[in-house]
Amino acid sequence: MAGGWSKDGAVQDQIDASVEEAVERARQGLAVGESARVCEECGKKIPEARRKAMPGVQLCISCQSELEEDESGASGINRRGSKDSQLR
Repeated sequence: MAGGWSKDGAVQDQIDASVEEAVERARQGLAVGESARVCEECGKKIPEARRKAMPGVQLCISCQSELEEDESGASGINRRGSKDSQLR
């Protein structure tokens, strides 16, 4: 049930759009092409199993993990949805 000026299903439409945007961002982050044999960041050899599992990989597991950890804090999406802010 929609309220005010919004149409029925508007909330679900917004959720669907958010999910589609997140999927598209994730797809853009995937590497394509030939995998590197050595890590571009640290120069260590990238294992063949990783190169086969992740086509286009350019970083070793350690450097990739570090990169993802740095990026995780900048997602821009409020996943908390806390009621604290609603109670103030």
